[in-house]
Amino acid sequence: MLNEDSSPLARADVAVAEAYASVGNVGIGFDILGHSVAGAGDRAEVRRIAEREVRIAAIHGVVTDLPLAAADNTAGAALLSMMHALSLPFGFELTLHKGIALGSGMGGSAASCVAALVAANALLDEPLPREALYPFALDGEVVASGSRHGDNLGPMLLGGLVLSTDTRLVRIPVPAAWHCALVHPHVVLETRRARAALAGHYALGEFVAQSAHLALVLAGCYRGDTALVREGLSDVLVEPRRAPLIPGFARVKQAALDHSALGASISGAGPSVFGWFEDRASAQAAAQSMRAAFAATGHDSDVLVAPVDGPAARVL
Repeated sequence: MLNEDSSPLARADVAVAEAYASVGNVGIGFDILGHSVAGAGDRAEVRRIAEREVRIAAIHGVVTDLPLAAADNTAGAALLSMMHALSLPFGFELTLHKGIALGSGMGGSAASCVAALVAANALLDEPLPREALYPFALDGEVVASGSRHGDNLGPMLLGGLVLSTDTRLVRIPVPAAWHCALVHPHVVLETRRARAALAGHYALGEFVAQSAHLALVLAGCYRGDTALVREGLSDVLVEPRRAPLIPGFARVKQAALDHSALGASISGAGPSVFGWFEDRASAQAAAQSMRAAFAATGHDSDVLVAPVDGPAARVL
């Protein structure tokens, strides 16, 4: 039986893969929950080379001023991790095509990392299952954020809504009709700055409430029960501390709720804002109101509307 990444390219010297944007945290699942979003992504072209090293040949697209030294680049570090862990007798040359801006809250660094690994995996003599790429991706994520968290990596690797722990990826079923509106203002919010905003003391009651909300959302997804998700999709732990970093956040969130969102919050570290909806039409209408709310603060924005059960990274 063929591995999911097996293809005629697996016997060639070059493979190209694409990984899609994601909503990290989904509000109530800080660092452990996320889902992929079709419509934006990063591409990685990986060439198998005789030298046992990782080289970054070029970086194109919406971001180009990234480190070319492999160890200092998220995708390069992930490929180095794969090469050393598997004791490969060869190396890789990487060209990145960035379609997701960094500091956007849409998983830009994770997308480069996952696209590179999926392409490189297709060049292995025996490609690995997607879950086996996860530790290498975590090693790459550390370079970008300073932390090993998989809320963006998991959904990019497997597709859909994924619970990502230190050692395990669990795909969570979501009704096909549910859609996400993701609005990205033209503002940069660096992940490290957004994480710094979380320093300080937390009340035990906040942890209890957040745990209850996460449980309600997961149960609602498994049951397809929108009432449970509506009750649970409210971030009481992280959102209050990061909201001041996002211009007009309260107005944008309210715009989503006014269109009957199941819930709305900050996507990843921000500044993008997302809402979940029962159908595509509701998500599309809300997205335009959310965009208008950002415009009222003087910031243009980009809009993505796509199923919550989004696509996994793929070899092109």
